[in-house]
Amino acid sequence: MSTLTIFNAAARDAAEATPSATTSRPIPAVIGADLEVPVKGGRLVGYANLDYAASAPCLEPVSAAVAAALPAYSSVHRGAGYASQLTTARYEQARHTVRAFVGARPDDAVIFTRNTTDATNLLAGCLPAGTTTVVFDTEHHASLLPWPQAVRLAPPAFPGAAVRAADEALAAIDGPKLLVVTAASNVTGELWPIAALAHIAHRHGARILVDAAQLVPHRKLNLTALDLDYVAFSGHKLYAPFGAGVLIGRRDWLAEGEPYLKGGGAVRSVGDDVEWHDDPEPRHEAGTPNVLGAIALAAACDALSATGWTELVREEERLIARLRAGLASIPGVRELSLWGDDHPRVGIVSFTVAGYSAREVAEALSGEYGIGVRDGKFCAHPFVRHLLGTADGGCEDGTASAVRASIGIGTTQEHVDRLVEAVRDLVSRR
Repeated sequence: MSTLTIFNAAARDAAEATPSATTSRPIPAVIGADLEVPVKGGRLVGYANLDYAASAPCLEPVSAAVAAALPAYSSVHRGAGYASQLTTARYEQARHTVRAFVGARPDDAVIFTRNTTDATNLLAGCLPAGTTTVVFDTEHHASLLPWPQAVRLAPPAFPGAAVRAADEALAAIDGPKLLVVTAASNVTGELWPIAALAHIAHRHGARILVDAAQLVPHRKLNLTALDLDYVAFSGHKLYAPFGAGVLIGRRDWLAEGEPYLKGGGAVRSVGDDVEWHDDPEPRHEAGTPNVLGAIALAAACDALSATGWTELVREEERLIARLRAGLASIPGVRELSLWGDDHPRVGIVSFTVAGYSAREVAEALSGEYGIGVRDGKFCAHPFVRHLLGTADGGCEDGTASAVRASIGIGTTQEHVDRLVEAVRDLVSRR
């Protein structure tokens, strides 16, 4: 069988696995939906996973795609054997699937990484000499820390203030510049005005990188329509917890930047001199890549696209509204928000409970009610300190932290109601 036949077969298999845009599937199930966990008194209860913003469970179609790839698993690229060529075809098809999932331009590079942090660090190493990065203090550390030369902006009071602050900062910078911004906050879930920010960036000759890690599990993203230069996200937040992430965007900076890893696959030839690939994809994917992670990520993209965003968003908005209303009805519970209760957001709610540290709340929810949430500063220390109104930056200081409940596919109304009633019970004990 020829290499072309193998590649065409892999592409055909992927196309047949995904319904056309005019059809849709039921919302897929997640692995572990029937997990039972021990609680105080020795009972077992169904686990209420409300920690999706940290890592989402695996979708059943993702698990199935990985299982299907395992029998023929082999190292990709340059192998003449059938298993190697089939695995290469699946890996490269995954690249096309991810490109289509975010509506990328046909010539955009799609580089598989470990996660969003890995992707942003990769881009940081490819910035032209003298590039200044503009970034808000509301960002996750993955977007806040990698840049060699950065201008940090204070949390904006409202979305228009974010656009204005970026406008002023970019106007004052000479030379290459990059604006970095989240699409949806990992602390509050609030959606950022990325289209307006992209317009401002381009007006000043800058580029924009969007951290879409918290957006793509919840909303459709179209890189081309939004005129974004770069997008990064993680598979483990997109129901594909197999260790892959992705950086997608314009090729020129990536083609000219220092190879992220120096080794096999990133070079054209090695002698007295080294000739590196000028194609960004092999240039920055040295060594044996995480093939199964890439296949899993593509399978998650296919599953969400096949389901259709209308039903996914409708169910999420119903549950998050119920959760927020329930928490708001409890005395002493304060939801964290940058732009107010009415601002659009994805399924993330961070809150504090008067009289309790965040760790005490999280431990009680787990140990007594079988509920999994996150507590801390969520790798966004400056932002959480701003929202809490404290200058204390100690990571282990429970009084300067919050509780985060986050939902996704697999979250049920019973999970939401259990959390609300558990918090109400904790408050009643004070």
